[in-house]
Amino acid sequence: MVSSDNTYDVVIVGAGIAGCALAHGLATITSRARSKPLRIALLERSLAEPDRIVGELLQPGGCAALRKLGMEDCLQNIGAVPVYGYCVLNDGKQVHIPYPDGHEGRSFHHGRFIMALREKAKSAPGVEVIEATVSELVVANGSNRVHGVRATRKGSEEKETLLGDLVLIADGCFSNFRAEVMGERFEKPLTRSHFIGAVLKDVQLPIDKHGTVALVKGSGPVLLYQIAEHDTRILIDIKTPLPSDLKGYIFDKVVPELPANLQPAIRDALEKNRLRRMPNSFLPPVEQGGEQSKEGVILVGDSWNMRHPLTGGGMTVAFNDVVILTDLLRSIQHFDDWECVSQILHSWHWSRKPLGSTINILSIALYDLFGAEDENLEVLRVGCFKYFECGGRCLRDPVSLLAGIAPRPMMLFLHFFAVAFYSIWVLFTHPRPVLARGGKRVLARPRIDEYPWLLVRSVRVFWTACIVFGPPLWSELF
Repeated sequence: MVSSDNTYDVVIVGAGIAGCALAHGLATITSRARSKPLRIALLERSLAEPDRIVGELLQPGGCAALRKLGMEDCLQNIGAVPVYGYCVLNDGKQVHIPYPDGHEGRSFHHGRFIMALREKAKSAPGVEVIEATVSELVVANGSNRVHGVRATRKGSEEKETLLGDLVLIADGCFSNFRAEVMGERFEKPLTRSHFIGAVLKDVQLPIDKHGTVALVKGSGPVLLYQIAEHDTRILIDIKTPLPSDLKGYIFDKVVPELPANLQPAIRDALEKNRLRRMPNSFLPPVEQGGEQSKEGVILVGDSWNMRHPLTGGGMTVAFNDVVILTDLLRSIQHFDDWECVSQILHSWHWSRKPLGSTINILSIALYDLFGAEDENLEVLRVGCFKYFECGGRCLRDPVSLLAGIAPRPMMLFLHFFAVAFYSIWVLFTHPRPVLARGGKRVLARPRIDEYPWLLVRSVRVFWTACIVFGPPLWSELF
């Protein structure tokens, strides 16, 4: 027998980005279908301030979603820094990519933001924040329905059963329940690289209050952004498998490619601090509800959908998902009506795609271009950089997609292939380094007799663009 004190309308596992937003969003929804606030249990293994190297940059679209949830004050009093756009560095050159129309993002220490979100969720009506480790889902014998969770509170050795009409799993990228919830439709996240992170002290980035993306030859991109008055986060992308001498690899291959004024601070931070790493994984969203997943339970956030963090879009997608889901759940009177919830999940799955799929596809495409591994990708990478240099819509539209303020997959499709064709144009018309007499390298345009080979290469470049863009487009939109 479970006491009424452990019976809730909603049980949420994980008090991180998505979990806190869900708790607050569900607690504050009002509708004719519900006469009183929901009773919500928000469970988290540790309520201490987390210390992570990702989840520290919120795009303008994420800030807008936070305002819709009534949680925008969580960005105050945590030392957050305004972000006005990006600066891309490549081979000694830089391109300024500002957010359009005065839009702003925010960057901050992840732990401070999480603590603010938890306090906001805790203050919402009907929300009970519980420090406990969830070990299993409660499933009725002979059924496929989840009725709650089994958890052990901090300081106790006894497992408790907490029941809920609806269970929401938001336990992050290392989810313990993803496979159980999705069953036969479970997909293992694909990890292609890791971010190696550190904090730099009192450094000056190329453009103040802008995220900096440095393209490194022979390695993945490097991301830098200010997270506090004196702190700047550096994230170094290293492809799998990781080298045995990770620090030596970074010092020899990556640091020399970065701006000279930053190199002493980077070496100092990496020498003094333990190298911290985080897998960069991709996990496409699979529709939930009906017979496609366990009844009575929903995966949300990184437990369900992940993308490469290069574009800083993860929190923006998560907050937007919560905005849409809580608005749809507003119309449901009984959360234990799985048929009704399944219809909501179907609507949610497709309603979130304009923004979620745009950011997910963009993250994969940009990572492939910025971390070019072969000569065809290198052509696309150079073409992308020169495409941004054209300015106008060649700059405004892509950064609007990146910022989460233009949820338009078709715009992404058009600009991606515009980059591909422009890259081919650059291949034929722009000077490139060639070896001259005497062994010197000089810039020269392609000769006419080189055109047949360049035509063959152009086909290869275009095919490479299709390979980069096609699979994530298919997995996200179909």
